[in-house]
Amino acid sequence: MTAVERVKRAYARIAEANRPEAWIHLRPIRDAIADAEAVDTNLPLAGTVFAVKDNIDVAGIPTTAASPSYSYIPTRTATSVQRLLDAGAVLLGKTNLDQFATGLVGTRSPYGACRNAHNRNLISGGSSSGSAVVVALGIADFALGTDTAGSGRVPAALNGIVGMKATIGLVPVDGVVPACPSFDCVTAFAPTVPDVVKVMRLMTGASADDPGSRAWPSSIRLGAPPTPRVAIPTEANLAVLTPQARQRFSEAKAVLETRGVEIAELDITDFLDAAKLLYDGALVAERCASFGAHINEPDTDPTVHTITLKAGSITAHALVRDQQKIRALRTHTRRLMDGFDALLVPTAPEHPTIAEVQADPIGVNSTMGTFTNFMNLLDMAGIAVPAGTLDTGLFGVTLVTRAFDDQVGVDLAALLTDSIPGLYPDVGLDIAVFGAHMRGFPLNHQLIDCGGRFIREIATSTNYAMYALPGEIPKPAVIRNTNGVSLAGELWALPPAGLGTFLAALPRPMSLGKVELADGQWVTGFGCSEPDGDDISHYGGWRAFKAATS
Repeated sequence: MTAVERVKRAYARIAEANRPEAWIHLRPIRDAIADAEAVDTNLPLAGTVFAVKDNIDVAGIPTTAASPSYSYIPTRTATSVQRLLDAGAVLLGKTNLDQFATGLVGTRSPYGACRNAHNRNLISGGSSSGSAVVVALGIADFALGTDTAGSGRVPAALNGIVGMKATIGLVPVDGVVPACPSFDCVTAFAPTVPDVVKVMRLMTGASADDPGSRAWPSSIRLGAPPTPRVAIPTEANLAVLTPQARQRFSEAKAVLETRGVEIAELDITDFLDAAKLLYDGALVAERCASFGAHINEPDTDPTVHTITLKAGSITAHALVRDQQKIRALRTHTRRLMDGFDALLVPTAPEHPTIAEVQADPIGVNSTMGTFTNFMNLLDMAGIAVPAGTLDTGLFGVTLVTRAFDDQVGVDLAALLTDSIPGLYPDVGLDIAVFGAHMRGFPLNHQLIDCGGRFIREIATSTNYAMYALPGEIPKPAVIRNTNGVSLAGELWALPPAGLGTFLAALPRPMSLGKVELADGQWVTGFGCSEPDGDDISHYGGWRAFKAATS
């Protein structure tokens, strides 16, 4: 489908879906088509359309944060959005949200309560309500939200799509109307794990326009280990779930177990207690600092007004006290996660109706954030995926990881959804291995311990020979030989620090150099300056040699 065809299909779907409350500003179709006609077909997002939550700036289009009195027309596009436009995606428009990104329900907007994509009586979740709905309805290929307390995850769960919230700062937040600037993130919604990872990868990267943005550290892990270990909350931690939601959560756990994941319980009471500091503690003062000057306007949502007015009375010493509490809790909860690669939690405990939220707007919203509010406070990353249906709506789960372990969460989410994860970080350095470091052999753990990730099986050009080196752990020596053969191997990615650690431990006579692959590509790989031992080139690789001689 061409970019123009995709735009026309999107607008046809907009008319068919008839969800005007999902949008705050829908671009005229002629403008979207003009953009589509200019798209370079070689760009990574060519042929896709997307939407942006209306608290993120797009030059020339009003930003309202769902408050008409707050509206302004930015002259500059947020870095996150600009990177996607530069990648060939065509913008459809700006979507509805809980006003000033304050809420997890999707009903706190003068532009109307945003109804669920699958059931008009149910909430869509917030605050990134419209963005999730237009993806779930098949209008947009992906959409951007923001996430401070769960706004990039709860709407994904309640609309049956994938939502990803990276480590704070990986995606720049310049051009975003602040809610709680210390914890705000730009997020993405998409139908599948690989779709959302592709979008997040393109948005990620430090920006001079966001002083809080962060780059990938050199020591990150590029993948989950072969046998990941995942924590789940205790029964007491899950008491808020209905029996049916508890069953859906158990089924998600069972899927991971059948796919080789080790599961163990972890009491997450301290995580849940930390979550309460976001709204019930002094940290909510950041919301007053961000948009408190506008809360007395007549178009302010009553619940947002109540929350922000309360925040205005918080003293500076109370804020400092709770900031110190969060710092201590970050250290403490990291220790609790020792021995685990991730934490599996329900994304939201229930799926309320719009009427239930209207009857108890603060109480229901508070329950919705039970398993999400702690994540940004504790500097954690998460990816939310669908996990079945309830009699009352939809259910989802989230894979939670430490900061910068985002790829581990992605890999586990892909296991859970039976999809191909895709690589999120862009800092991996490829290395070809041909013997004891390959999967299933004694030294493979060294690559994994260094944060490595298996990429694919490879074969060299026909210009190589292989010798079996003697030693406590048998390994091959690969040398370039113009009268040689093609050798089978594996391509792995290592983070920069991991590659340095690996090289420092490399014994003589092994070395790293350039290796020519069968497709003509040159990659860094194992070589040997002083081959010694039997010539085993005719086996075509170490795995075949070991199979034949075992």
